[in-house]
Amino acid sequence: MELVEESPYRFRIDRHDPMRVPGVVFASRSLLPDAGADKSLEQVANVATLPGIVGASYAMPDVHWGYGFPIGGVAATDVAEGGVVSPGGVGFDISCGVRLLAADLDRLELRPSLDALIGRPQRRHPTWDGQGRGGGSSSDRAQLDAVMRGGSRYAVEQGHGVERDLERCEDYGAVGDANPAQVSERAVERGQGQVGSLGSGNHFLEVQAVEEVYDEAVATAFGLRPGQVCVMIHCGSRGLGHQICTDHVRAMEKAMVGYGIQVPDRQLACAPVSSHEGRAYLGAMAAAANYAQANRQLVAEAARRVLERVTGRGLDLVYDISHNLAKIETHDIDGSSRKLCVHRKGATRALPPGHPDLPDDLRPVGQPVLIPGSMGTGSYVLTGVPGSPAFASTCHGAGRVQSRKQATKAVHGQDPRRQLEAQDIAVRGASRRGLAEEMPAAYKDISAVIEAAEGAGLCRRVARLVPLGVVKG
Repeated sequence: MELVEESPYRFRIDRHDPMRVPGVVFASRSLLPDAGADKSLEQVANVATLPGIVGASYAMPDVHWGYGFPIGGVAATDVAEGGVVSPGGVGFDISCGVRLLAADLDRLELRPSLDALIGRPQRRHPTWDGQGRGGGSSSDRAQLDAVMRGGSRYAVEQGHGVERDLERCEDYGAVGDANPAQVSERAVERGQGQVGSLGSGNHFLEVQAVEEVYDEAVATAFGLRPGQVCVMIHCGSRGLGHQICTDHVRAMEKAMVGYGIQVPDRQLACAPVSSHEGRAYLGAMAAAANYAQANRQLVAEAARRVLERVTGRGLDLVYDISHNLAKIETHDIDGSSRKLCVHRKGATRALPPGHPDLPDDLRPVGQPVLIPGSMGTGSYVLTGVPGSPAFASTCHGAGRVQSRKQATKAVHGQDPRRQLEAQDIAVRGASRRGLAEEMPAAYKDISAVIEAAEGAGLCRRVARLVPLGVVKG
């Protein structure tokens, strides 16, 4: 794949048939995928063939190979011009996202209680260890439908949180136009009882501390200060979202012929946004997104209860943001305001200051953007910037460079838990293999990813957080 370097953090894949637009990769040279081991740049070019795509097929600095779209891929299609929606542009873990809460507590005050804080949830709150069926808010279809329609709003109505939480959530806690009727019984079965749990893989709950503040005014508006204890939660829509993706990829594969759509990769199965299949997927996707928001809301409430019990202190929500979603948004294209379907897969929305979708207290400074690092490394809080070149999007994490199998093989004979504890990071709830799969060597350097994202004009740094303890699903 030939790349043309346009600037230190921007590379272009020139358009060639059947591409409809060029590809654009935001990265430094050191972050570019290894073409021999990672086919994500080919996926960038493949995405550029989708009907109705506008601008470019974008890749964030943490780009790596995924299903259909690369992880770290952003693409927008023009709804009025036959633009399509593709489940592969969202992924299987619909609305996988990050929630950050800030405590009225300093790291030095927490240190004597850290082991009790990290150790207690596994035994008493299945919401923390990701394995239990004790989320308890989805015992029947009617209640699960309420979760899929109402998201965090429904959870707060049921007493799991406070009204202010909704002000600090993307979409104010619930995606509109959710249609649980488009969610299959198999997806419902897989989602039953999992609300309020982390799940496995790279999902986690991490106790952190604010190590460095780059912009004091913005950090203060977000509710962050140096030395402060925070809790970061990374999880999504569990088995429900996975099954929804599977179901609707199959439906779109069958429907494409009727719409005269051809794609270079069957994993890019798609349908016009305005079609029956497109509307059905978006309704089911929104239902899964609301499930994911409610999931993080319940995990956050468990965190609040345990922190209050152990330390007597509270947690305020900084923000909750998804990084696997397709959204209907209005953007300027060649001087004209257009309604677009913006796919962000392993990419985070990053609204700039002044954006009307932000709550009043955040509008002057922009949207908090939450970027977790790999396990044992730092995480970042960013904010959106005016004029972002990719539909107000940025990266979502460090980005894998090794498969889970490769990562496990690479640490053979080592003790990942002991390595983390040697860094003074408490670890709970994970197997040795689970830890090995998520060690820093399996990922890109998060600081280099953030540098590239900022250098490309996608976002701006606000604060860096470091891990004190991690609970894995």
